Amino acid sequence: MNRIGKIIGILGIAGYVLLSVRGYCDDAVTYRLKWLFNASVAGDLYADAQGVFTAHKLDVTVKEGGPERDAIKELELGYAQFGVASADQVIRAVSMGSPIVVIAQLFQKNPLHWVYRSGKIAINSPLDFKGKTIGVTYGGNDETIMRALMARFGLAKGSVNLYSVRYDYTPFYEGKVDLWPVYINAQGVIIREKLEKSGEKVAFFSPDAFGVRFVANSVITSRKLLDEKPELVNRFRQALIEGWQEAMAPGNAEKTIAVLRQFDKDTPLTTVREQLAETRPLIQPGSEKDIGQIDVAAWEQTEHIMLDQKLIPGPVHIAQILKGNLKTD
Repeated sequence: MNRIGKIIGILGIAGYVLLSVRGYCDDAVTYRLKWLFNASVAGDLYADAQGVFTAHKLDVTVKEGGPERDAIKELELGYAQFGVASADQVIRAVSMGSPIVVIAQLFQKNPLHWVYRSGKIAINSPLDFKGKTIGVTYGGNDETIMRALMARFGLAKGSVNLYSVRYDYTPFYEGKVDLWPVYINAQGVIIREKLEKSGEKVAFFSPDAFGVRFVANSVITSRKLLDEKPELVNRFRQALIEGWQEAMAPGNAEKTIAVLRQFDKDTPLTTVREQLAETRPLIQPGSEKDIGQIDVAAWEQTEHIMLDQKLIPGPVHIAQILKGNLKTD
């Protein structure tokens, strides 16, 4: 055998070995997240890092999300096969004709809360918002949720002072704003730690506790992929849910934290522990709900809220695109 033949032979053997080691992952897909790498994507990262995707013969590229990322647009352009989006993003896209479907709901409770100094004010219900200055991100889902709460409890627009929120928390720290929107399992943990170190008492207001169930992050894919490769979609969903189940199991806490620390080295270990603890009840509030289960009633309420606030031109009949009955066992 000449030299070129030997090289080709060696490369062929190396390729065979590599495929064997990887479990011969014959389906390569891209999964675009909505958020940055933190506890809110623990199950996604776990499924990748701990080989759950590979065990299901999937070669998944998990891409970080963020303010400049749009999973829905990437699905439409074919840059990703799966993604994560909030319900309001999905409903807006469907109202404009986007051919997407929802295959799993990651958060059973919305992590969006409002943090406030419980040593200075008492918030027992939305009626206590009267006269308060409340931060909202204009155009964001926190504004939509706050306006839904105000409407539900009969609060006139002038009875509450809405303050435009930016990424800088200084107005809240300085006491200019009474309630500030945060994700309780991310910034909420950091703000609580900071204020408690200063001797201040902190509490969080949950819209979910007062009947406003506005769905947060869910897993999406294209209707085309579901129609053409239902087995692939089912396999991805099953692997992802297994990853979340393992990541949220209390007995796997240290393993999950180790995975998170691979991707988020800047957040202190104690903070990561607290963030994971806050994430767990949002993903699975109780034994009556399965991880990934789609709450159809909550999705319909989200659509109704958006209709009431004229955020979409008309009904989208959202239940028709919720495909959460795929086999997962």
